[in-house]
Amino acid sequence: MALLLRENIKVATDSIKGNKLRAFLTMLIIFFGITALVGISSAIDAMKSSINSNFTSMGANSFTIRNRDVNVRVGRHGKRAKKYQSITYKEALRFKNEFAFPVTTAVSTMASFNSRLKFESEKTNPNIQVFGGDENYLITSGYELEKGRNFSPQEIISGTHVVIIGKDVEFALFKGKQKGLDKTITINGGKYKIIGILASKGNSMGFGGDKVCIIPLTAARQYFSKPDMSFTISVLAANAHWLDVALGEAEGLFRKIRRVEIGEEDNFEVTRADSLASMLIGLTSKASMGAIIIGIITLIGASIGLMNIMLVSVTERTKEIGLRKSLGATSQTIKNQFLIESVVICVCGGFFGILMGIIAANLISFNLSASFFMPWTWIIIGFTVCLLVGLISGYIPAKRASLLDPIESLRFE
Repeated sequence: MALLLRENIKVATDSIKGNKLRAFLTMLIIFFGITALVGISSAIDAMKSSINSNFTSMGANSFTIRNRDVNVRVGRHGKRAKKYQSITYKEALRFKNEFAFPVTTAVSTMASFNSRLKFESEKTNPNIQVFGGDENYLITSGYELEKGRNFSPQEIISGTHVVIIGKDVEFALFKGKQKGLDKTITINGGKYKIIGILASKGNSMGFGGDKVCIIPLTAARQYFSKPDMSFTISVLAANAHWLDVALGEAEGLFRKIRRVEIGEEDNFEVTRADSLASMLIGLTSKASMGAIIIGIITLIGASIGLMNIMLVSVTERTKEIGLRKSLGATSQTIKNQFLIESVVICVCGGFFGILMGIIAANLISFNLSASFFMPWTWIIIGFTVCLLVGLISGYIPAKRASLLDPIESLRFE
């Protein structure tokens, strides 16, 4: 049995070598289909992993209270666009002081989206985000200190010119040649002493996790003040089981602080860290489904092309089939020969498609600052699909070859 299988594989490979161009074109179609299936799906899995790691680092048991976006209603019976008032510093501070629950609460604000930081002759690109935060901001936002220390309560109260910078900022200003701690840098014309450097979070999914600097909240209010400045409240529950209760209590208290009447909709947003991650993962899942559909359509085209090639091959080798049958080959042996030939073409194209898919997926993963991974699930799926395409496409030609009459086949010209 093993000898017969080896002989069939040898005959199949010899046949492929004899029709190199046709076999190559078919393999190429299968290559693109499997690359699309494995590569895009694996890359989307890498995105999901990156999203999970980013939002998990913020804390699965955390939520934020922030200003609500403009509400727009269209249509004949629609209402005018409603603009909600920004959350003021007094409202945020009152919430922090009055929220009597076993949680860690922080107040922060986005001081600038596009600041340029300087140290002597070195300067960053004008794309550094400047946050104003209190002594709890690092804890609730998922940042960790690699070097240095956090703000002290006294520095927050007095608005001391101190700053905590991200890894990209440190590299841009100091080029790894000297330590950034205790150095004085310039932010929008103001001098700030570096007291801490954040551990790298990576710049995944467009989030510049390392292109940030944090200054005391009071300093941000004083030097980056603007009429519509809004403040964000971040709450980290001590236990994930308390999160729903804490969220409900927080919403009730903030409705009271914002003077929202009973029956009125909230004029602020409460967002859980894990709900935002779930929403983004849901979007990537739709993209994954699109990639699978593209791969399947390509493979259907490949299977039709392969079936056509195999039918032509049966016609061209009719005399050979008659000769093999006259020498004792059974119909099952002939059928197996053509099925193996079809499967070999698919597996060869699929192998290189899987390899290219792994490379493409890991290139995307690298750009997302994620670690190298092997998409074993998609490798197995890709290999299984190759076998199925080979068997389905080769069955009809193989069946037709096995039913040929040996006498008539020997007469064939």
